[in-house]
Amino acid sequence: MNTDLDVGDLTRAIENFNRYYIRLPAVQKLSFTTLSVLDTLAHSGPKRLTELARTEQISQPGLTQLVTRLERDGLVERRSDPADGRAVLVHITDSGRKIGHVRHEDRGRHLIPLIDQLTATERQAIAAALPALTRLAKLGTDAGP
Repeated sequence: MNTDLDVGDLTRAIENFNRYYIRLPAVQKLSFTTLSVLDTLAHSGPKRLTELARTEQISQPGLTQLVTRLERDGLVERRSDPADGRAVLVHITDSGRKIGHVRHEDRGRHLIPLIDQLTATERQAIAAALPALTRLAKLGTDAGP
């Protein structure tokens, strides 16, 4: 275990930031689960329902209902899996992708006034940490739930 990083401090910092970040006012009022599914599909590509239920940590019946609503709203679509004609892949649509972009831009607008209150040293520290945080998130994503 590397001693130059206090994992407890990192965990608390991430949890505290996430608590603030996920509760930012939204342009579109969508549930956290809905946004998470759209984000997963936007970043990871099409998924089978079973795989999506596992990564999102919700029941398959619950996910099926959510995907049905998202499909009705034009945010995702189901297509046959070319590797297995019996299976279905869930794809994000351009409308679903746009929701993610709008949400990302809106959250950025909320962060700018807070970032402006940081010292130059604090902003530089965050900038320097971004590559490591990005890699940490990728390692966690690749490892799966």
